Amino acid sequence: MSVSRQKKVYLPTTARKNQYITVGFPLTDEFLSHYKSIDDCYREFSNLVFSKAEEFELYNVHVVASDKLPVVRFHTDSYYFSTPEQLRLFYNPAHHEANRLYTTPNHRAKKLKVVFLSTGEDLRNNAARFHAKIQQFTKALMAELPTVQLATKIRDHQHISYDFFAKNKGRKETYAYKLRKLNSRYQRRECQLPESVSSLNYVMITLPVDRKIKRQFVTDNVTDYNESYQLVSDKFVEAAKSKQLNRVAVIANDKFPLVRNSKYDELTSTDELQMIGFDPADNNPDPVCHWDGSQLVEALRFVIVAGKDDVIDEGYGRFMNQVEDALRKFIGEFDFDKEHIDLTVRFHQHLSYKA
Repeated sequence: MSVSRQKKVYLPTTARKNQYITVGFPLTDEFLSHYKSIDDCYREFSNLVFSKAEEFELYNVHVVASDKLPVVRFHTDSYYFSTPEQLRLFYNPAHHEANRLYTTPNHRAKKLKVVFLSTGEDLRNNAARFHAKIQQFTKALMAELPTVQLATKIRDHQHISYDFFAKNKGRKETYAYKLRKLNSRYQRRECQLPESVSSLNYVMITLPVDRKIKRQFVTDNVTDYNESYQLVSDKFVEAAKSKQLNRVAVIANDKFPLVRNSKYDELTSTDELQMIGFDPADNNPDPVCHWDGSQLVEALRFVIVAGKDDVIDEGYGRFMNQVEDALRKFIGEFDFDKEHIDLTVRFHQHLSYKA
């Protein structure tokens, strides 16, 4: 492969892009004292947010006053559902708009979180413009809030997801991506970021455990799956390390993985969320493995985190090629029904900073 091709990764044209940005405002006693009640606070704050968002042409905006984690995914229909810990939002960026407030009865939120979903056709090319709008919105909103100098934080989330078995289903057209660092992309488009920015780039792979997979590593009438999970984990870690990918995790406990920079974020798992921490500057961390041997999960999840050395010419194209090579080696150990199951690969790019 030529050097120029190594810097790019060729993904199916059916790959889906998402971007959403959250702005968090702590709900302090001093802030709340300016309103008659907590319900009035939620209502007046959300109305101000929606009105101000309209001025900046931000058309899919959600105010979360329930302390639940927003999880955003593509779907042809626009809908949402809540779990005790998550708020899952589904939408098609090309078509859907919304203004919604989410609260939990008799619950005082620790934080008022505004979630902006990117809209339009070409999300990656317009990502810097979208981020700049959020910066302008935040500045304008802060000027109208009753409390000044709130400790506000902006988090930018972008991902590209695709089926690794797309070609086996007849979808053979591809498009080349260099996957530039967000900082670099934004600077080229004159979207200024502060000097202190935390960033994290990683891949999450979701493998459904269908009947064909079950037959290959689970014996009939077995109720202890530790040995099976250990086998899968060993093979995945070995495949990743063979391609110089050392920051890896294997999750098999039906929890939703949350990947964080362990240098800055506290790592506390919950009933629904599995926290996974990596320091991108650490080149040889131990693999992170979390599974529940008492149950057979519906899907295995794998995580590969990029480090500072994985950026080539300001992009992650080579890193993604290494990930795909490792996946090919891993799946070669099993017999998959590639024409019917989806092996979902999702490349995440995150950055966050204090506004």
